[in-house]
Amino acid sequence: MAQLAERIWRTTITSEEELRALVGEPSERAVKKQMDRLDDHCRAIIGRAPFMLLGTSDAAGRCDVSPKGDLPGFVQVLDDRTLLIPDRPGNRRVDSLRNILENPHVGLLFVVPGKEETLRVNGRATIVRDEELLARLAVDGKPPKLAIGVEVEEAYAHCAKAFRRSGLWEKERWPESSDLATMPKLMFDQARTGQSLEELECQIDEALKPENLY
Repeated sequence: MAQLAERIWRTTITSEEELRALVGEPSERAVKKQMDRLDDHCRAIIGRAPFMLLGTSDAAGRCDVSPKGDLPGFVQVLDDRTLLIPDRPGNRRVDSLRNILENPHVGLLFVVPGKEETLRVNGRATIVRDEELLARLAVDGKPPKLAIGVEVEEAYAHCAKAFRRSGLWEKERWPESSDLATMPKLMFDQARTGQSLEELECQIDEALKPENLY
């Protein structure tokens, strides 16, 4: 396997000319579907999406992708160029937020369960602490401490091929996963904090209770 891995770095594409020679040019519709703002179709997808992925990178280009999930429409469209994303309680690593401080460019991917097309949005982000804006994002009277504002620069729908190939919404095609480690077991084996597996199970169960999600 090590020899196979080494071959990756010996057979790389190093220019767009080489890339285009293999892949070809995009169709006219693939180019023209990209917009610099959110239209009604984009707003509808964002309004139905309970899940999105946030891609960021720091000043050196080190990347991070963070899942964000909440009630459908948890990302608010303030106008056709501005999004507001709540930053709900998590592990406090704040990887995405630290990256935004160094490099505001972000990529978002909105997912609607059962729908094979996704929405991609690219833009510039900032960390928001305006109390009036945070109050708009409250759940059960609990506003987030922070939010992420995104100035939209690019928006376009992504086709269904990845979902068709993966069968993501087809339960009969899901792989067996009962033998995969639980999060407490992963933390026990990887973090090695000195806590017992039982202690980690209790802590994670407590963090995932409904009253502790917001």
